[in-house]
Amino acid sequence: MITCVIQYTIDPHRVDDFEKYATTWPPIIERCGGTLVGYYLPKEGANDYALALIDFESLAAYEQYRAHLAADPDAQANRKHAIDTRCILSERRSFLRKV
Repeated sequence: MITCVIQYTIDPHRVDDFEKYATTWPPIIERCGGTLVGYYLPKEGANDYALALIDFESLAAYEQYRAHLAADPDAQANRKHAIDTRCILSERRSFLRKV
């Protein structure tokens, strides 16, 4: 089991747009082969940081997920929403394993 950690730098003036983006993902992620742990928005402290955690059986399963995601029209539309609203300034992915 691996967890894909997506660290977002978000526009703090566009948190509502990012929240719409985040709440749209769960059925898409599940349909494409991931297990969503959750999306997390700022509560206290830094107001420009958000996080997503998605579990996969392996890196190979993640690669299959990425291929399904690229072909999914709902995923494409949600990504377009983020681009159009500019709610995401940057994102980084890393992979962790549970111990």
